[in-house]
Amino acid sequence: MLLFVITFATLVCTAAARPSLNYLENHFTAENESEEVRSAAIKRLLEVFGMEDPPLTRGHKQPPQYMLDLYNTVADVDGVTKDPYLLEGNTVRSFFDKLRSEQVEFRFNLSTVARTEKILTAELHLFKLRPQTSVTFNRHHFCQVSVYQLLDTSKTNSTQEKKLLSSRLLPIHSTGWEVFTITQAVRSWMADEGSNVGLQVVVRTLGGSQMDMKLVRFASGRNHHQSKQPMLVLFTDDGRRSATLESKDLNDTPASPSLPQLPMASAASRSARSLDYSEEDGVSLPCQRLPLYVDFEEIGWSGWIVSPRGYNAYHCKGSCPFPLGQNMRPTNHATVQSIINALKLTKGIETPCCVPDKLFSINLLYFDDDENVVLKQYDDMVAGSCGCH
Repeated sequence: MLLFVITFATLVCTAAARPSLNYLENHFTAENESEEVRSAAIKRLLEVFGMEDPPLTRGHKQPPQYMLDLYNTVADVDGVTKDPYLLEGNTVRSFFDKLRSEQVEFRFNLSTVARTEKILTAELHLFKLRPQTSVTFNRHHFCQVSVYQLLDTSKTNSTQEKKLLSSRLLPIHSTGWEVFTITQAVRSWMADEGSNVGLQVVVRTLGGSQMDMKLVRFASGRNHHQSKQPMLVLFTDDGRRSATLESKDLNDTPASPSLPQLPMASAASRSARSLDYSEEDGVSLPCQRLPLYVDFEEIGWSGWIVSPRGYNAYHCKGSCPFPLGQNMRPTNHATVQSIINALKLTKGIETPCCVPDKLFSINLLYFDDDENVVLKQYDDMVAGSCGCH
């Protein structure tokens, strides 16, 4: 009898425990499925941004001021492109000197640049310091600054050790950033990575003699603040640029893309119609643009993205009822489809859809795996307006 009671009690406990086990199994299954969905979604979003994996998150240095200024020039506070023609190409990278030599020689690691990218312009940015001496100049108020590409003579038939890339006159007393175009050298480096043995800067008097380095000095990566370090800035096009960009009218760019757009209904009728269209009443709103904020911190990308912290992608929602007025921005096809649907001339024909009819690009400023700061422009990321199509 005691055995029966124990057995019965065990069965009761087992029966009582079984629902909780099922609950746990379902809970863990749901969690796993949710994690799989999140992982797949993040991977797909990375593909949209042209990446296979997110860059490594580390304690990054301060981005170069030039890159911050460039970002603010081409993008508004939400990252939306102010004018698609402001930026050359769709990618800008900044590289710091890897040699960190006390001599006026520089080398930049371009391994993060894909060979498929088209090199548009390459610039060497050097910060000219004030002369160390207070000597009064009689004749030499200017100097000749020349940038050479160092050549690997073991790979060429020539005995020439360097090739002139850029040269110009600079005031000896001037200070600040100087920019030299070195596109030819970078294109040769991309064609043959092993040919990248660096750059050399030579300063001479107008008479051609070597200039005293106490008079003309450029900041080096070893002895000067990061904000003045030598930098290579590379403008490229990675092939993602919209093929229709050239056909876009400049007037299509938003004057204030960060401001929410009014629904497709006119401002006068909108307030009256808002009482008639309510999802709570089971009636759809008219086609309009609504907010859709993408928060990079929630996605887990705030560690490597400098700007923006997120952006409003917007989305289109609402009905396209017959008859379609011009305030619905319908295409001719949508108008015909609406008529066919209303007259029920053909079975299975739905009403037109509320979709984006104008899209704007956004800009992302971020650190890559090699600690370079990159500015990239991505087309068709923000719904500028909505219409019935």
